[in-house]
Amino acid sequence: MSHRILASLAFLVSSAVVALAGGPAQEPLHVLSPIVHGNLVIFPVVGGTNYDTSRFLTLDEGLHSGSVIVTEKGSLQGLVRRGRPVAQYSSAEVNQLVLVNNSDRPLLLLAGEIVTGGKQDRVIGADRLVPAKSDPIDLSVFCVEPGRWVERSQQFGSLKSQMAQPSVRVPAMAGHNQQEVWNRVAGARKAIIVASNAPDALMATTSSYATTMAAPQVQTKINTVAANYDGVVNDLRKTGAKGVVVAINGQLVWADLFASNDLLLRYWEKLVRSYAAESLIEVNEKKSVDLKLAQAFLDHMTGNREVIETESGIFRRAEITGDGYRVFSLTALLPKTDFDLHVAKMTYEKEAAMKPWNGILR
Repeated sequence: MSHRILASLAFLVSSAVVALAGGPAQEPLHVLSPIVHGNLVIFPVVGGTNYDTSRFLTLDEGLHSGSVIVTEKGSLQGLVRRGRPVAQYSSAEVNQLVLVNNSDRPLLLLAGEIVTGGKQDRVIGADRLVPAKSDPIDLSVFCVEPGRWVERSQQFGSLKSQMAQPSVRVPAMAGHNQQEVWNRVAGARKAIIVASNAPDALMATTSSYATTMAAPQVQTKINTVAANYDGVVNDLRKTGAKGVVVAINGQLVWADLFASNDLLLRYWEKLVRSYAAESLIEVNEKKSVDLKLAQAFLDHMTGNREVIETESGIFRRAEITGDGYRVFSLTALLPKTDFDLHVAKMTYEKEAAMKPWNGILR
């Protein structure tokens, strides 16, 4: 028997877990007592099936080994496997990169991962799977470095320290709007510079979200928060946690859920630093949030609208619109898979997301 997190209107569920075809639901996913530091509250999520995800390669692993190449359109010639024809791409585009997976493992990409270099830094806009030994694919991205359009490097690296924080991921994943991403980047940079007492000149000398987040003073400040959660890795491993529900200032804002404890732990350092960065710029009156509310946030995964994209035999991606939230799921369709690799849920009010955001400490 097995089960996966449902992101579909085709079924009605009373919890976040349902059975795959041919088997009844097992233990539902549920939250544990929270880990609290300041205004950041993280509820570990346990339960369900722990799938074997060891075959999947992460972006950081692939870029570090050199088996994954990310480059601007028009810069791919000579960078892929010998003996394979290379499609001719037009000139570079803001919202599109080209990726090649030369590894013998399928590559998992998560929305919110940042690649640095090229003509400007970008953030990945949607989860996806890239097959092993892939042909070049078009990768949908959003710019997080407005203003620069001069090539710094032919190939991209990654911001290894963290994912984009939730307020930057929201307009990329749900709004699909470049201007909204730029607005959120500007606000987040301004607020984190103030919060970390970084030099004011940092705002003027770069427009890069990644460069700002990697600045020593900013990293030190983020690490003062994240360090309180680094030490829970052993507990996450022991409990078999496969995700987290996140609250800031008593407001439930995000959930990241994975197919296995292994995947959660591989992404943990980057995820927790993204949550920490968000907590530093969203300083407000601290309010309480309890297990009951966190469990309800986890349970409500259906909505009133669903959009599905599928690459046959590779992955299925679903976006669910609910009342004040969005749910995004990525299901692996490779042989011996057919389970959700990652599910993200965000609090999302379209009207609020469309308004300019100043990133002012409140």
